[in-house]
Amino acid sequence: MGVNWKAFVDQISHYQSFVLVSHIRPDCDALGSELAMAEVLRAIGKDVRIINAHRTPPALQFLDPAGNIDVLGDDVEAEDIHCDCFMILDTSAWAQLGDMGDVIRTATCDKMVLDHHVGEDDLGATMFKDYQAEATGHLVIQAADACNVPLTRKMGVAAFAAIATDTGWFRFGSVTPETFRVISRLVEVGVVPSEVYGDLYERDTLGRLKLRGLILSRTEAELDGALVHTYVQKEDFAAMGAEPSDTEDAINLTLSVGGTKGAVIFVGQLRGGYKLSFRSRCDMDCNEIARQFGGGGHKAAAGAFVEGTLAEAQERVLPVVRQAMQKALGL
Repeated sequence: MGVNWKAFVDQISHYQSFVLVSHIRPDCDALGSELAMAEVLRAIGKDVRIINAHRTPPALQFLDPAGNIDVLGDDVEAEDIHCDCFMILDTSAWAQLGDMGDVIRTATCDKMVLDHHVGEDDLGATMFKDYQAEATGHLVIQAADACNVPLTRKMGVAAFAAIATDTGWFRFGSVTPETFRVISRLVEVGVVPSEVYGDLYERDTLGRLKLRGLILSRTEAELDGALVHTYVQKEDFAAMGAEPSDTEDAINLTLSVGGTKGAVIFVGQLRGGYKLSFRSRCDMDCNEIARQFGGGGHKAAAGAFVEGTLAEAQERVLPVVRQAMQKALGL
């Protein structure tokens, strides 16, 4: 079921000031959705501030050249955050909100969510969700239409990056004819796909390339190559001269191996524990796997987090993935 846009417009009409929030380790869909939604809300006369728990990754700073996205603890303290409504974009899970989750829990103002992920927690918010949408960025464009806000190039670049990256540059199964219709509209308002692609994929640092090489060198295959997995230790970032955000989309590189049906990457976090990313190109449900570890996402792509050492994380996670893959393949 799609979003009830009349109810969405009715709700935002009650508020003057908004704080937009998305998940920790923000990707293009998170950042692009926030920036595009901010433009929509400002166009109808609202006061808007974007505040995240984690800083924008350097590789994605091109989306916010003016530095309009604030970071909790660096640019603003929790006690100084006031608004009529928190709008949470591209997540419905407490665990993915990081320290901003604590701010939202204790806030007395209203909350609303705009998201396309299947799983959800009780955030005490009005949910506006479309599980069939390929990206939250697409939902923001629908929000603009519902609010009768004309699309602009600034809004379009942010939404284009959101949609393009969450669809693997339009190669994932989530792509529909409507995906290309909305992309066509964004190009019509001045978005240049080659420029966005260049900003995303043709400005790598040497450290990012070295880190990806290390990730690929550690890849192991199981179940006759149907399942691959690899890992990154937190010490690897300094050793390679890379940033933690440089692991973004690294898991997709492993899917280029012929015969691969699913993949897992364990990414060591600076505070300890491992971020998990799951990918599937078969009937293996990544969302169901991630939910067993407190995470979530989509059938084809999901994430979670586990405490412990690498060996402990692998011992907990890999048997679950193997079982799911065997079931999906009928083994």
